[in-house]
Amino acid sequence: MTLAPLLSASPAIQFHAFAAVTAFGLGAVQLAAPKGTLPHRTIGWIWVALMVVVSVSAFFIHQIRLWGPWSPIHLLAVFTLTMLPLAVWHAHRHEVHKHRNRMVALFVGALVIAGAFTLLPGRIMHAVVLSP
Repeated sequence: MTLAPLLSASPAIQFHAFAAVTAFGLGAVQLAAPKGTLPHRTIGWIWVALMVVVSVSAFFIHQIRLWGPWSPIHLLAVFTLTMLPLAVWHAHRHEVHKHRNRMVALFVGALVIAGAFTLLPGRIMHAVVLSP
């Protein structure tokens, strides 16, 4: 593992990767920790802010261009920015089941599945994580 490919990437990619890795770690803690507690709510707000950073920063990354400067990952960013407020609203209304479903879907879709695609050969995170 080497950080050199990431450190030589654009600031937008560095910012995006740092926020995504941090969101992944906090998200894993959230899934394992007790729910409804003050730490859960505090870490949850931090996670939501990180996911906003991940989503917004994605709009400044244009390495995969399928529709002009855009790619399917940009659709995921729009979806995430739509679902985050909805998931928070469900928590505010004490609709725990809906809140949990949306947050788990965001974690799995926007971090686990999208993150797995960053490990494909030719991608920066592939070079970071899987380089000798």
